[in-house]
Amino acid sequence: MTTLTQDYQITWEKLPDDYKLPDDPVDNINQPALAAALTESLQLAGKISANTLTTTNYGICATLNNKIVIKAPDWAFIAKINVSREEVTRSYTPELQGDIPVIVMEFISDTQETEYSIKATYPPGKWFFYERILKVPNYIIFEPDSGSIEMYRLTNTEQYILQEADENQRYWIAEMNLYLGVWQGTRENRAGKWLRWWDEQGNLLPWGSELAQQERERAEQERQRAERLAAQLRAAGIEPED
Repeated sequence: MTTLTQDYQITWEKLPDDYKLPDDPVDNINQPALAAALTESLQLAGKISANTLTTTNYGICATLNNKIVIKAPDWAFIAKINVSREEVTRSYTPELQGDIPVIVMEFISDTQETEYSIKATYPPGKWFFYERILKVPNYIIFEPDSGSIEMYRLTNTEQYILQEADENQRYWIAEMNLYLGVWQGTRENRAGKWLRWWDEQGNLLPWGSELAQQERERAEQERQRAERLAAQLRAAGIEPED
């Protein structure tokens, strides 16, 4: 499949098996934790199917004028791939191997503002690549320290437009039927701001640790209820059965 944008001829080709991928470390310790938190709550809510791909610092590819371009967003959600997971172990090529990502996210961690790069010449900047090449419908830029979140939505003009949050300070991601917003709290010894999901009814999608805590609280409430009932029976002269 071939399309044209700017002065680029875009083709969707499988990354050669011998192509050397960058082996750069992630920018800081918080990025993997933020990404894992996003994925975990989706999994527990049954929002990730066998053909869904969620990625963290993982190469998403396109070929521009016969030159390979790879960008690795801090987090991305691809609703459906049409190949085996073994075929996308190293990288993913949209259109050829499955859907265009529904959403990509960048967690700001440097001062170069590469997340905003609209550089159109080869190699293109992140913004240009997501907006004009991949045409990802939702682009999130998140600053973990301050909790600042920017959501850009691809419009009919094929340009990203900054979106306003709703009255709950959340953003509707139509393709996922979920809201995205910022939550403050602690997970895995990191106290701070997190990106989290809410369903249509405004219910927070929980993490596993929260579900476990809810179960502990439910069990404790049940224990206390049983103790109160036993005390009432003894007060009435009835020895409760074990």
